Amino acid sequence: MKDAAYLDWSRKADPSVLGRGIYRQRLKRLMDLVLAVALLPMVAPLVAILWLMVRLDGGPGFYWQERVGRDGRRFRFWKLRSMVTDADAALRRACEADPRVAAEWHEMQKLRHDPRVTRLGAVLRKTSLDELPQLWNVLRGDMSLIGPRPFTVEQEKLYVEAGGTAYFRLRPGVTGLWQVEGRSATSFLERIRFDNAYYANLSLPLDLRILWRTCAVVLRGTGC
Repeated sequence: MKDAAYLDWSRKADPSVLGRGIYRQRLKRLMDLVLAVALLPMVAPLVAILWLMVRLDGGPGFYWQERVGRDGRRFRFWKLRSMVTDADAALRRACEADPRVAAEWHEMQKLRHDPRVTRLGAVLRKTSLDELPQLWNVLRGDMSLIGPRPFTVEQEKLYVEAGGTAYFRLRPGVTGLWQVEGRSATSFLERIRFDNAYYANLSLPLDLRILWRTCAVVLRGTGC
């Protein structure tokens, strides 16, 4: 995967060097709140319709999972359910049945052909509509619109061992740098590298660029 040319990859994700900065400390959160409140009247009815469709497909409409946030705090991460109800068991069976699947999961922490995803869920994921309930996480302050993708409690040790310390200084994001640069082709280690680069280069122009590119990704239907 090629490096994003608009980033300074030589910058270190060191808070003592980068400083605090008014955008990092104040304006980023303000932008999150303004955009989330503006989007809520449009998003809420759409989420209600999609929730009903998922319910009619069988099983609960929403899915939540404990994720790791800024400073290592745990929070409930919300999505429209896109997987079968026994997703953990299905993943375990798939990994046990095929060593190649197990190897892919170990490297990527996701699967290109995921047996857990329902037919409706595949559409929701391709269009990124399953992520819409995370607007609630943004309003609560658990997440930002732009930031590192929140990882699971089980992935925390892997993340730290691979040098992903910059993650803990930011609110995780609904979208972010690796989502617009690599999407489903991004390995777990590459995600960490992108997260560190995002922290080191964080600015209003960068966040606006990521938002713009996210819109393009959603319209093309190249979601994870």
